[in-house]
Amino acid sequence: MTIQHECISCITAQSQRVCDAIHADDTLRKKILDYVEGALKSANFTLSPPLLAAPLYEQMAILAQTDDLYEEQKQHASTQAKSYVPFLEETIQNSDDPLVAILKTAVVGNVIDLAAEVSFDLHDAIMSVFKTPFTHDDTEALRVSLTCAKTLLYIGDNAGEHIFDALAIRFLQKLYPQLSITYMVRGNPIINDVTMREAQEAGIEKICSVINSGVPTPGFVYELASIESQVLFDRADLIIAKGMGNYECMTPQKRHTICFLLKVKCSVVAASLGREIGDIVCKLS
Repeated sequence: MTIQHECISCITAQSQRVCDAIHADDTLRKKILDYVEGALKSANFTLSPPLLAAPLYEQMAILAQTDDLYEEQKQHASTQAKSYVPFLEETIQNSDDPLVAILKTAVVGNVIDLAAEVSFDLHDAIMSVFKTPFTHDDTEALRVSLTCAKTLLYIGDNAGEHIFDALAIRFLQKLYPQLSITYMVRGNPIINDVTMREAQEAGIEKICSVINSGVPTPGFVYELASIESQVLFDRADLIIAKGMGNYECMTPQKRHTICFLLKVKCSVVAASLGREIGDIVCKLS
């Protein structure tokens, strides 16, 4: 996807949230907002939104003199997510269709996104997602693909959400024991996306392979990925890509058998998918 004019105002709003997240004083806030406003005046509309945003976040981090703008918020989101794991485990175990419950668990986590246009209440999100059908529903096609696949690349999205990803992966392994699963994280801190640090803190390497994609963007950009990550991407029988950033970066797609699993949180992605803000999507291509 390439950026639309709505993306400019969204990125501007994100820079305001960055200032709030780091508790910026008036001087730093002005530096950050002035920088972003100036940079966006020459925005390249041939780029995807995550690719445009990446260098802006890098410079905001430099101005703020920090390596991780959202470190505090990521820790809070992870702690909050962990408290729901027992409930979600029980929900999956008692479900008449465990695969759907697993996918809903993964989508529930996708509301933990500090860069989205909407705020979230995790408890309300969990309750609503399990009652809401996928508006684009390729779960049956995904079920067939999972049955046939031997390798699955699961591309993560946000920190906090990765707690639910770990739970989903654990149950996918029970349902499809032939699957070799690799969990892919971002190359360095960008917004509140999951990195190797959060994945290791959650112990995900104990349940499956974990790889650092090498990308500095809030979404998997093939051209920026490490050679090892590109090979995994090319050779995996099936890919599950979580969240809007991955959807934006991988549309149009470079290969088949990618399942985009996300909650729609902005008007641009909604228009691309032909859906509404708030819809949940399981789209296998």
